[in-house]
Amino acid sequence: MKKKYILILILLISSSIYADEWHIKKDADNLVQFTSSTIIFDFDGTTNNIDGYIYWEGKEIFSGKNEIYFEVDLNTVKTGIGKRDRDMREDVLETEKWPITYFKGSFIKVEKKGNQNIYSVKILGKMFVHGVEKEIEIPGKIKIENGVMDVESKFSIYLNDFNIEAPSLVAFIKVAQEIKLKLNFKLEQTRENDN
Repeated sequence: MKKKYILILILLISSSIYADEWHIKKDADNLVQFTSSTIIFDFDGTTNNIDGYIYWEGKEIFSGKNEIYFEVDLNTVKTGIGKRDRDMREDVLETEKWPITYFKGSFIKVEKKGNQNIYSVKILGKMFVHGVEKEIEIPGKIKIENGVMDVESKFSIYLNDFNIEAPSLVAFIKVAQEIKLKLNFKLEQTRENDN
């Protein structure tokens, strides 16, 4: 019985030896952007207020047990028109109830591009918006250079998946269900890999 506990302890220690954790670099030029469309025009909302991390266990990058998490304070998103921002927060997203949107998932596909530190990835997880959590798959590109991880991703979500009624903007012109998201944020390593 004592040997069994020693073996479990060794396995726990060895799994944490090859672990890496990276956190959002707060002073970087981070971007979260959504694009909404109507039949007449498109408009963007942007913020740089993103937080989160990427973690994995194992010698290979993004391998073993891994997790990616990021969140955005929806009250910081700006579209360039104050009334539209207020209407979006109060009437559409109801940020008084749900101020934060987040995604939590794990890498399901990682492909290294040549001999550079550039990776094409797919992440499966759950996105939370407006009180609703929905499973989605997100594609992305990650580049690691000079101790900084640069993450880029473009994907779409649909308002009706999150119980959000598409708002009317001008003369009963409704916003399309599809919202295009563009993310570009940087992370820095929080602890050295012990290998």
